[in-house]
Amino acid sequence: MKTLRSYLAIIVATALLAACDRNVFYSEYAPIDEQGWLPTDSARFEVQVDDTVTAYNFLFEVRNSITYPYSNTFLFVGTTFPDGSVARDTVEFPLAAPSGEWYGKRTGRYVDTRCYFRRNARFPMPGTYRFSVANGMRDSAIAGIHDVGLRIEYSKMNPHGQE
Repeated sequence: MKTLRSYLAIIVATALLAACDRNVFYSEYAPIDEQGWLPTDSARFEVQVDDTVTAYNFLFEVRNSITYPYSNTFLFVGTTFPDGSVARDTVEFPLAAPSGEWYGKRTGRYVDTRCYFRRNARFPMPGTYRFSVANGMRDSAIAGIHDVGLRIEYSKMNPHGQE
């Protein structure tokens, strides 16, 4: 029950923060199994796009526990375009400095970190884009990653002055 309350609080807080931030086009988190993130499990995000002129910044967000044993994580990212074509990428996501200090914002036993994936990118066609994010580490299951998110912000490059 305590875990359910924690997830509900995270969802409400994320929704409130996204609603207040006019620079955000899309922001969503997906929970990761507490027992460990298996390479076969993917966080999935679906984004409806009508505007192919506006530039965006794409970021991944990771919420990990302070007991996460590594200074980074690797993500396998799949993007399915509206026409059915697929692109795949591998992203190294740094979480801590060599000294062990976390890069993200620490709140209690969790750390929230953002990492840019693409800057000033445009969607090439209107329609529904599907993003999948999978564990790209060598371990069979990674413990300590609690949530993975996709955030798409309006770029500073837009003529509308949005940042």
